[in-house]
Amino acid sequence: MSSTTQKSFTPRASEVTHTWRLVDADGQTLGRLATRIATLLRGKHRVTFSTHIDTGDPVIVLNASKIKVTGRKLQAKQYVRHSGYPGGMRTESLERLLARRPEEVIRRAVRGMVPQNRLGEQMMRKLH
Repeated sequence: MSSTTQKSFTPRASEVTHTWRLVDADGQTLGRLATRIATLLRGKHRVTFSTHIDTGDPVIVLNASKIKVTGRKLQAKQYVRHSGYPGGMRTESLERLLARRPEEVIRRAVRGMVPQNRLGEQMMRKLH
């Protein structure tokens, strides 16, 4: 009998190659599109995926203003931010933010799907 050893593979940062990806957002649903983008940014589409190394690809999103949302989300979904001062809470509907800055809608959706740490920040810098 021969003894077989199984070795686990861990990619090194120097070995990872990044290929630019183009994603067309025209007519796509916001959440499903954000999931696809987050998967590409994290590198989960690769065989060499590792949780502690950024193995993902840079992503360019085209036609961000032409995304679709289902139901009443255009009016009902609110984006909230607070200045830190009393009475400093500001809310904005999805419809208004989509008209003003469509790329920000996609950026915020993808941000919630990548790790909430320095690695996630590094991945978000590859979203264009």
